[in-house]
Amino acid sequence: MTLFFTNARVINPEAGTVSPGALLVKNGVIDSVLPADAPAPKEAEVIDCLGKYLAPGIVDIGVKVCEPGERHKESYKSAGLAAAAGGVTTIITRPDTTPAIDTPEGLEFVTRRAQADAPVNVLPMAALTKGRAGREMVEIGFLQDAGAVAFTDCDHVVSDTKVLTRALTYARSCGALVIAHPQEPILSKGAAATSGKFAVLRGLPAVSSMAERMGLDRDIALLEMTGAKYHADQITTARALPALQRAKNNGLDITAGTSIHHLTLNELDVADYRTFFKVKPPLRSEEDRLAVVDAVRSGLIDTISSMHTPQDEESKRLPFEEAAAGAVALETLLPAALRLYHSDLLDLPTLFKALSYNPAQRLGLASGRVAEGAPADLVLFDADVPFVLDRFKLRSKSQNTPFDGARMQGKVLATFVAGHSVYARD
Repeated sequence: MTLFFTNARVINPEAGTVSPGALLVKNGVIDSVLPADAPAPKEAEVIDCLGKYLAPGIVDIGVKVCEPGERHKESYKSAGLAAAAGGVTTIITRPDTTPAIDTPEGLEFVTRRAQADAPVNVLPMAALTKGRAGREMVEIGFLQDAGAVAFTDCDHVVSDTKVLTRALTYARSCGALVIAHPQEPILSKGAAATSGKFAVLRGLPAVSSMAERMGLDRDIALLEMTGAKYHADQITTARALPALQRAKNNGLDITAGTSIHHLTLNELDVADYRTFFKVKPPLRSEEDRLAVVDAVRSGLIDTISSMHTPQDEESKRLPFEEAAAGAVALETLLPAALRLYHSDLLDLPTLFKALSYNPAQRLGLASGRVAEGAPADLVLFDADVPFVLDRFKLRSKSQNTPFDGARMQGKVLATFVAGHSVYARD
């Protein structure tokens, strides 16, 4: 199968450029990147991009798909359809299911489900400790052999430092990536907001932003001891950034991500206790948000993720303190990220470096690039079309999005995985 994408504005995050161009795709792989006036080969199916943006598909680290255990919230089929509609061509799934994905058998089950039902690439992570209980590490080597691309206990922080040290040491011997949630677990337990005047006025249980800094400091110390590969799933506060910078300057194998909600929303969005805005960690101050945006722009924070966390209506329609944390974001990730572009905070190559190129590089994937020999995982989008988001039109089974009713700008026109169309806008 040969495809020829013409009349495109090609975003190349690896080179940091946006330029008119064309792409030739053969058998699911990018054969060549061509000038805008290149003629189409006779045998090719021509796709006219109409002057819109063509970029590498998003690689989304930290997506929760609720199989097994809570399939009513999200299945691999619904998550895959939502991802395709959002320009996400590879989802890296979390192991915080019921039960947790902590055995090769469990991993093989979700892999089979994903291959059967999802139209996009699905790569699973496994738990770092059994049951995500923080007491005994999993069989990292066996789980790697079964296909685990990384190991994480998600928002269950391993509070026993000796257990975490052993897990990091063993992960290093296997060359495995450990993804951690940097929070001091005792301080952050039960928190629904970030400490400050707003939380006091709303009477919400809160946590200091120092809890993130303290959790990261501990993890960095253990990285110095073990030399493991480490990724912080969400850095959301200005206080944590100097520690991250020092760790990188010292040559530790550390990268960091942040969530689209912490880049585009702040603590004031909770307003009248709207539980769709309750996420973990809680939304931060505007000063923190801008500091994290600046860290993405400088490259200090490497990746942007949806942190897609489906919750049903029953778990959200509760008092704010009692409501479940989390929001769906597979379909809203790109239009929300384009808010940063339209407000002149981040340019498109920088955005796609954090959305596509850097996550792929961290996981050792060939995707995330517009280059000869790379998989033809691509997203075609119009960055300027305005719309009002209606959560009931989302393809996820759960519609717990904080962007319901929000005015947004930018829509996916088509998504391709290995050269095959998996989504086309009506």
